Amino acid sequence: MDTPHFDAVIVGSGFGGSVLAYRLAEAGLQVCLLERGQAYPPNAFPRSPHAMSRNFWDPSAGLYGLYHVWSFKHVEAVVASGLGGGSLIYANVLIRKDEKWFVQEDWEQGGYEFWPITRRDLDPHYDRVEKMLGAQRYPYDHEPYRHTPKTQAFQEAAAALGLEWQLPLQAVSFSNPGQPPVPGQPLQEERLNLHGRSRQTCRLCGECVIGCNFGSKNTLDFNYLSEAQRHGAELWTQCEVRGFVPRPEGGYAVQYVRHRSEELAGQRLETDQLPRHTITADRLILAAGALGSTYLLLKNRDAFPNLSPMLGARFSGNGDIPGFVLRSQHGLHPGFGPTITSALRVPDRLDGGAGRGHYVEDAGYPESVNWLVEALDAPGTVRRLVRFALRRAGERLRGRKQSDLSAEIAGLLGGGAFTATSMPLLGMGRDVPDGRLTLGPGGYLQTDWSVGRSRPFFNDIRATMQRLARELGADFIFNPTFRFNRVVTVHPLGGCPMGNDPQRGVVDSYGRVFNYPGLFVADGAIMPGPVGTNPALTIAALADRIGDGIVTATA
Repeated sequence: MDTPHFDAVIVGSGFGGSVLAYRLAEAGLQVCLLERGQAYPPNAFPRSPHAMSRNFWDPSAGLYGLYHVWSFKHVEAVVASGLGGGSLIYANVLIRKDEKWFVQEDWEQGGYEFWPITRRDLDPHYDRVEKMLGAQRYPYDHEPYRHTPKTQAFQEAAAALGLEWQLPLQAVSFSNPGQPPVPGQPLQEERLNLHGRSRQTCRLCGECVIGCNFGSKNTLDFNYLSEAQRHGAELWTQCEVRGFVPRPEGGYAVQYVRHRSEELAGQRLETDQLPRHTITADRLILAAGALGSTYLLLKNRDAFPNLSPMLGARFSGNGDIPGFVLRSQHGLHPGFGPTITSALRVPDRLDGGAGRGHYVEDAGYPESVNWLVEALDAPGTVRRLVRFALRRAGERLRGRKQSDLSAEIAGLLGGGAFTATSMPLLGMGRDVPDGRLTLGPGGYLQTDWSVGRSRPFFNDIRATMQRLARELGADFIFNPTFRFNRVVTVHPLGGCPMGNDPQRGVVDSYGRVFNYPGLFVADGAIMPGPVGTNPALTIAALADRIGDGIVTATA
């Protein structure tokens, strides 16, 4: 059987791979996108405890789910596996990288970050991506959104502290075009998406980061990937790339394995023993995320001896760090609305601030989490049960025949005050990208990143969150693992940084791998430093720019 050949093979379907699949297919190139995970149409995201327990990615353990959790010495990272990549579980926020945060530090003078592009270079691509993703702001000036408690409390606290507050663009459908926003309204779309499923406007259920079963999130499968498929791109799911080599005649041969989740779910197996299949292409585009793309290049480095010595460098977690406000004097009700509705910005010393700039965003979660938290309050639950049982027993003994138990049942459930007045805060910003990804014993990915040089930055975020908590009349807990010099990131970046030459970067500003024509990286791996805010929009804009370069070269 002949080996399939394409003009371009794309590895991964996140904000880099999806954008390029569309741009190249639109230009008439034959494109094949390989995604290790499965497709998630509306109503496919797990909700039950049993299903959620299987919703992780580790095929060797029979797990083919959505979440892939990595653990390194000083940092944990959470990424996604599925058609649409990180868009399936991110919080929808689309903020452009601050103009003055495209820094160009002098490495000879101890700098760590050099961006070979500017905000001006990316602005037209930001415009294009925002339009494609159907970006909308949270409609805070309409009912029933007007009195969203966490948004109102966040806005008022930011104003009292003199901090810049905003309703960022989001890849969420709050309304149909030209119509007022209405939760749960059928979306009016010109063409069916690749799933062939209908969608609804945002139902304000807070379930963004566990997968939106109503299709309200404008995830990449509903736009870029649907349009790529419409233009002829082939989207192969459950196909995980394991290796690739340059071909003597030009281009690349790619080896992948096929996962059979329906047959093998729950079964342990030696994934290295899975049969390998081969596909070839004139261009190979790695878009498997900062960890995935860097890992693939490190693992296949023997076939690419002229890769830059910067491979693995400039790793950071985009300054990600959570905090928690507890028992606020304000009602917060974090389960109402999308995960994030608003953000505040603390300037960098580059634009009038005192330290390295950062953002803090309000955070919500599904109401089911509130039930779990309240249930974990064991002493309070036991006290209410005992009081209820004693009252009922006393009434029986006294011969009372009260039949109306509404008030008693309400008291048994409790007031839910703790969860109604508590909320996570999400911080991110310009941490120091001084980490390096390498392969350790057994071929496992590892990093030497540590809090070290970024500690003043994290202390600044903690101070901002503490000020917010005081203004909200709340107790405050910073990321509990920080005292052990550990952080958790959902935005790992770097590993294949951009640069002006092979001594400063793995790729150039158009994602082209130095010394290997036709090989590209187009995802968070190419960031030479933190984006500072939610990086999805910047990754997509860079991918769009890379697409311009490829299309122009083939014209």
